[in-house]
Amino acid sequence: MARYTGPSWKISRRLGISLSGTGKELEKRPYAPGQHGPNQRKKLSEYGLQLQEKQKLRHMFGLNERQFHNTFVKAGKMKGVHGENFMVLLESRLDNLVYRLGLARTRRQARQLVNHGHILVDGSRVDIPSYSVKPGQTISVREKSANLQIIKESVEVNNFVPDFLTFDADKLEGTFTRLPERSELPAEINESLIVEFYSR
Repeated sequence: MARYTGPSWKISRRLGISLSGTGKELEKRPYAPGQHGPNQRKKLSEYGLQLQEKQKLRHMFGLNERQFHNTFVKAGKMKGVHGENFMVLLESRLDNLVYRLGLARTRRQARQLVNHGHILVDGSRVDIPSYSVKPGQTISVREKSANLQIIKESVEVNNFVPDFLTFDADKLEGTFTRLPERSELPAEINESLIVEFYSR
């Protein structure tokens, strides 16, 4: 199944979370899309809740189903809590860290910057958005790309960088200092429901 490229606001309203991180999608119409959106039946089955939680996280990081499931399987082979390991693996993706550093306004934009070769990891160009960054590695913008308008604008409006990252706005360079803790990961996600979904 290919990556979803349709309207992200519609998905945000369907799942009840802001996928862009701005919250604009839910301001005007905080209900599901479609003719019967405001009056839809709210009661979900246990399976429905698990599926919805899985879809929330999958669309939040912009992965297709195969990538998402493969990451889940990889997390199961690690020591520790399966659900938390899964969230940490997703958070360690290069495209996500570019977004977290404030070099892009959305994860979609971050993925595009990586795909087009604008991002360096430890000084080497990496154009694979799913590249798993290790603690201690440095993420920076290629010298030729430092004047890109979208990067400049993103850095200007960004006012928060998570504690597991350090960022130098002048050099457009950040370091992944350590793996994130659960408290630093998206609070609106209940990862135990996703583990239950794939354990059926």
